[in-house]
Amino acid sequence: MKQLPADTVRLLSSSQVVTSVVSVVKELMENSLDAGASSVDVKLENFGLDRTEVRDNGCGIKAADAPVMAVRHFTSKISSHEDLERLETYGFRGEALGSICAVAEVTVTTKTEEEDVSTQYTLDSSGGIVSQRPSHLGGGTSVSVAKLFGKLPVRRQFFSSVRKRKEEVRKVQDLLMAFAIIKPELRLTLAHNKVVVWQKARAADHRSALVATLGASTVANLLPVHQEQPEMVLDGFLPKPGADLSLTSSSTSDKTFIFINKRPVQQKDILKLLRQHHSAQYPDDAARHRFPVLLLNITVCPSSLDVNVTPDKTQVLLHNKEAVLAAVEALLVSLYGFHPEKQPDPETLPPAAGCVETDQNTESRKVSDDDAGQSAALQRQASSCSSSSSMADDWIVNQSSFSLCDDEATRSRPQSAEPSPEEPRHPQVSAEAWSRGTALTDPASGEPLRPVAIHRPDPEVKRSGNAITEKRAALTAYDMIRSRALKAPPSAASLFEKETRSEVLMERPAASLQEVSAAVQNRWENLGDEGRKRFEEKARKSQDLHDQRTRLAAAAAPRAPADRPLGAAKLQAQKRKAPLSNQQLLDELFSAQPPTKKKAPPLKPWRPLPCSMAVLRQRLLRLSAQSGAAGPRGLRPVGRLVSQNAWLILCGGRRLMLLNPFRAEEALLFQRLQQDHILPAACLQNPLLLTDRNLGAAEFETLCSLEKGAAEPDGTVFFSDPRLVANGFRIKLSPERHLEATAVADCVPFLGLEDLKEVLTAVLQRKAATVPQSRPLKVTNYLKAEAVRLARQLPSDLCGEEVEELLERTERRLGGADRTCIHGRLFLHHLADVPSTQQEARAGLTPLSNTHTSGSLAVV
Repeated sequence: MKQLPADTVRLLSSSQVVTSVVSVVKELMENSLDAGASSVDVKLENFGLDRTEVRDNGCGIKAADAPVMAVRHFTSKISSHEDLERLETYGFRGEALGSICAVAEVTVTTKTEEEDVSTQYTLDSSGGIVSQRPSHLGGGTSVSVAKLFGKLPVRRQFFSSVRKRKEEVRKVQDLLMAFAIIKPELRLTLAHNKVVVWQKARAADHRSALVATLGASTVANLLPVHQEQPEMVLDGFLPKPGADLSLTSSSTSDKTFIFINKRPVQQKDILKLLRQHHSAQYPDDAARHRFPVLLLNITVCPSSLDVNVTPDKTQVLLHNKEAVLAAVEALLVSLYGFHPEKQPDPETLPPAAGCVETDQNTESRKVSDDDAGQSAALQRQASSCSSSSSMADDWIVNQSSFSLCDDEATRSRPQSAEPSPEEPRHPQVSAEAWSRGTALTDPASGEPLRPVAIHRPDPEVKRSGNAITEKRAALTAYDMIRSRALKAPPSAASLFEKETRSEVLMERPAASLQEVSAAVQNRWENLGDEGRKRFEEKARKSQDLHDQRTRLAAAAAPRAPADRPLGAAKLQAQKRKAPLSNQQLLDELFSAQPPTKKKAPPLKPWRPLPCSMAVLRQRLLRLSAQSGAAGPRGLRPVGRLVSQNAWLILCGGRRLMLLNPFRAEEALLFQRLQQDHILPAACLQNPLLLTDRNLGAAEFETLCSLEKGAAEPDGTVFFSDPRLVANGFRIKLSPERHLEATAVADCVPFLGLEDLKEVLTAVLQRKAATVPQSRPLKVTNYLKAEAVRLARQLPSDLCGEEVEELLERTERRLGGADRTCIHGRLFLHHLADVPSTQQEARAGLTPLSNTHTSGSLAVV
């Protein structure tokens, strides 16, 4: 037998964690959520097999953690196995990036708030960094996965059919929908081959998230529920009783969202219970094969939940599974009531959560029906469950005298023509009265019976002390800074072990830790009296030194005021939650950053060019005499710098300036695009519903007041306001008076409802009356990029007529105020002033400095 190579082991184990495209997206999505991201964008190319990118705006990865960010079993979520009992994150194993690196090519781009520039890391198959370089990405992290399963041809062949690939995209969308519902504050976008497939904006609550995900018609038939029990909370949205089956159910389980501690899971027992109670209220058998549309989030203590069951973490184990199932069933019973024909035998039902069965109940099952009717009153069994959708707080179940339904109770008795006068007659109990908790009443007062409340004292939780959060009187922040934290004095055995361990290791280098400890313990037991006295003397001196330092620290600590009670002073000496003093100084000390030496920018190459100002002045006078005017006005070309394609311009007959024609063209093109360009809108497969919830009340009213076109034959009206049309939004007013966005510009990446809201905010608050004033930020950046692209397509050499035409357009469109390009740089630089008198012109040659260029002057 031979040991497998490390690369083969990584490939085999990683192919179990990363099994498909949706598993890659799930692992990266969970990392983004654990990083505190509020916006996540998922991009797929060729159904995710060629490239999968997940970008978020989380906290980023520190530069110190970058070398081990993709190494197996390196994680910042937990530090030991005991942390799983307090787990609050989605990931915890440290295998996601390492497993993806083994089956694909991974590139990570990240930036934290403390860093100025983002960094792009290229990783190898083992998770190590191959190369790194600066990047333009903003804050957050972007993980790009290319050539998925390139080393596993059979696995990649499994996704060769189009049906399998489309199913992967659908699964990715279902995964994003689940996270979008459980986290309403999250903004999500899914794009495939640069086309937005599905997107969801930030929502205020779970209902708004459901409306954005499932639609308003479906959510209108859902009922919010909430139930609290000891160490368990159930909340969500369940179908209303008797609602339309086509709106509240589906043929697949992709719209049945079950969460445990906000983690999407697959629990067959809970799903079976939900389907059973939902289908029981419909008479036909068609409901048996359908899945209800609902949201159910179960919150339990993290210590009673085991997530580390399957690699994809969709299967979990519950410590109190029976109690959870009983609580879910109680919630469903309170909402839909009891349905006897759907219920199993009551004797096979598990006991309800939180209920106590007495010995009398156990014995009553062994008695015959006649003895039970004569000897026992109703034995009560209470359930401490409650629901917001039920009018009663609790209901009472008796397992000894009668079942949950009158028919079963009747079938359990012997049939007779006339009832016996000695046989007690139980009142008829309806399902509605049972679910409301009014079935059984107190004979004396007539009030409904209340359940028995069982109070159990909470066990005392022992917490370990923390020297940082629980500062003692003898330990201050200054002690932590100066490394003056007092240690416990060592014992004689500790001193002997410290001295002897090195000797044992020198004698036996190959010994294990257990063997070394055993050898040290053996030597300590065989040590003579003189040796023991020597180490005991050292331990006594250490103890005296520790006592002396403790007294000095106690003397330096502030004393309690005289008017304060002694108990309060002792409490402050034992534990103090705030630092002693100078907290502001400490904050400045820790937050201060060392000043960075700013390097002076290198000087650009330049060379003075001699130019005769006297000759220039004579030619200007001759030109003015020929034209009969006082002199050239406006911007006039004078000459061209041959090497740099820059032109010398005369402004107003007095100022000599340098023109960069490319920057001027950028400014003119951007200004024309801002005014005239209309973004082409592409039709959406699923129109976006526009309401006051996702736009805001004021913005929604502003949208309704914008200009509309003529009505279509079917009653549909489209908005014709240029501020909407030019920015790529096509909005429709349906005959039912619903507003929908049917088309959005696809040339601008991720253009959506947030950008539409930005347009409406500009109209509402800034009174934007023209198209340039209402452009959103994404559209403005897109038009700037288009202006730069068009300017680069212009010829590099311009003749004098083209420069004159450029100057004319610049004066007509931009005027003399704004002379900067779209990057904020000047395209007209002042060089020198033409002398106004002959004496100034006779001063000699005037060098044209600060031109920051080199070349010769060609006078036209």
